[in-house]
Amino acid sequence: MAIIDVIKYEGSPDVFAWKHPDSELGTWTQLIVNESQEVILVKGGHICDVFGAGRHTLATANIPILNKLVNLPFGGRSPFTAEIWYINKLFSLDVKWGTSTPIQLQDPKYNVFVPVRAFGQFGIQIENSKKFLLKLVGTLPQFDKTTIIKFFRGVYLTKAKDAISTYLVHKNISILEINAYLDEISSYLQEQISPMFGDYGIKLVSFFVNDINVPEDDSAVAQLKKALAKRAEMDIVGYSYQQERSFDTLEEAVSNPSSMQGGLMGAGIGLGMGVGVGNTIGQQFNGLTQNLNTSPSKECPKCKARIGLNERFCNHCGYDTTTPKQEEPKVNTDNIICSACNAKLTTTTKFCPECGKKYNPCSKCKADLPEGATSCTSCGTKVPETCPQCGRLLEENSKFCPECGYSLIKKCKNCGTQLSKNAKFCPECGTPID
Repeated sequence: MAIIDVIKYEGSPDVFAWKHPDSELGTWTQLIVNESQEVILVKGGHICDVFGAGRHTLATANIPILNKLVNLPFGGRSPFTAEIWYINKLFSLDVKWGTSTPIQLQDPKYNVFVPVRAFGQFGIQIENSKKFLLKLVGTLPQFDKTTIIKFFRGVYLTKAKDAISTYLVHKNISILEINAYLDEISSYLQEQISPMFGDYGIKLVSFFVNDINVPEDDSAVAQLKKALAKRAEMDIVGYSYQQERSFDTLEEAVSNPSSMQGGLMGAGIGLGMGVGVGNTIGQQFNGLTQNLNTSPSKECPKCKARIGLNERFCNHCGYDTTTPKQEEPKVNTDNIICSACNAKLTTTTKFCPECGKKYNPCSKCKADLPEGATSCTSCGTKVPETCPQCGRLLEENSKFCPECGYSLIKKCKNCGTQLSKNAKFCPECGTPID
């Protein structure tokens, strides 16, 4: 049976705890400990001593507890069995972490669900060797970076998801803008995670979030980026989505001489009368008629369309223009309460401070409306419809969302026939409508 004379560790710096494979020692055995290491001697399940940097000889004179645990019948030079643990106390600053699967979050700015991934690295140092060995290492033969990541994955992933969600909701920023807050999120996460590492004798030196991104091949992300790029293009050129759609429709009509619409459009543009292209697609003929008509006109109080000065009923929405104008209800901003928990709100509130519900104000009286409400419970005002894709408020009878361009025209999935809003069957092919 071999008796170890000299013990030292010169292995990989990625190993935080290493147990010497041979436990047969003698009171003449020497330990060589580097400046960045500590050695723990364990005998019979008890920690006998902790050795710092230098050369140490195992002797009962400098290890009093060893004298009680080891029978010394050979003049003070007796073989015995014990465990030698080397603890690496170097600063390890490149421990990588990341979300193994994307986190599903709702973008508060555009109201779409997107998968979010986060990556980064953190730095640690073994601060308390005894606590680290007893609480975390146990009977493992060694403890390295891979084991650290495995043991603490649940901690940093939970905290990272919570931090990202908090910044999205409370700061009301898009997931596409969150990389501007990486420093703040990194500091917050280090503050939250550090005590949990400290419980196991590990000092969290640093914690960095290097990137928060979304998969490029996700359909929701691709559609969102395409809509934002289109809006940026239109902002640079200087026209709206409705105008662009009108341009496209007029161009198609002019290029189709077989249709009556094409003849009318071609004639109008040829005469320099195509100034009505700023109207929505469903009103292009009315727009051309209005521009050709030089008689005095007025604005419909309900749909804002131009009608004849002497016309009583609007030919767009049927509104009676002689109807007396109703007084707008007075807004009492001192008595706004949350519809979910009755907490007091103000007109500048975005989320309820008590329950976190998003403030959904009535357009007239500013009362907080419950989710899915079709009318205000305080003043009875009808709640306007919102775009199912981006959540933008829509004007009555809108056919396209002015924010993202989403088509609001209902069509039959079988034959493509345009349907009325409340249609249950296609009038062309009879297909049931979902």
